[in-house]
Amino acid sequence: MIFYFSGTGNSLYVAKTIAKNIGDDYTSIASIINASSEEYVYCLKENEAIGFVFPTYAWATPKVVEAFIDKLILKNYKDNFIYSIATCGGNSGNLLKAFGKLIKEKNMNLNSGFVVRMPNNYIISSDIDNEKITEEKLSKAKEYIEYISENIKSRRANVFESVNAFYDKPLTKLVSPLFNKFALNNTKKFYVNSNCTSCGLCEKICVSNTIKVSVKPVWGDKCTQCLACINWCPVKAIQYGKGTEKRKRYNNKNISANELVIR
Repeated sequence: MIFYFSGTGNSLYVAKTIAKNIGDDYTSIASIINASSEEYVYCLKENEAIGFVFPTYAWATPKVVEAFIDKLILKNYKDNFIYSIATCGGNSGNLLKAFGKLIKEKNMNLNSGFVVRMPNNYIISSDIDNEKITEEKLSKAKEYIEYISENIKSRRANVFESVNAFYDKPLTKLVSPLFNKFALNNTKKFYVNSNCTSCGLCEKICVSNTIKVSVKPVWGDKCTQCLACINWCPVKAIQYGKGTEKRKRYNNKNISANELVIR
């Protein structure tokens, strides 16, 4: 089984492709969390591999994924092969090591981990990649996903491949706590302009289940900063402060918005 978390579709694309390559199933972490506040029990088959696929948030694991790990119980776990795949626009920091420590606290061992560079989507802080860079990243990612798939099939352990710069490993420890404190659950800057058609897509794909649409979208007090609502809005009506007004949007063209609907 592959458990994935995705906003703009990058991580879903990776999870979906890996699942197809290795003949496995994949399921949404956000859907599981929204369905129940109780512990989630998954019964492992013999020799079954478990994968966790998610985006890099401020050089660290998204809080929603951490919350899922906390409530996950792998029944019949007997040193089954566990791997993680993080997507990122630039660098991944010390994420793989931190994620390994996280699941170790649940008595699970991370056997392998990978980082796939994908097009940038965090338009709150910067513009998305231009078309050329986007295509280059997707092309390289496709090849790398094939390589990852072969590693999983053969159960290659102790393979950990990050995307690092010399300065960014400390950022996992320094920047991530600040991001979690000041960015998460900060919905006050979200608003819609006159382009809004009240189609309701933002509500359907909101991983935090915080957007409600009657006449226009209204945000509650929960937010993972996945930016699915901004990037998937078909008329570019959703904004976050003034910084996103002139910026282009990004969503993975290999994924449809319907695949991201939280059920």
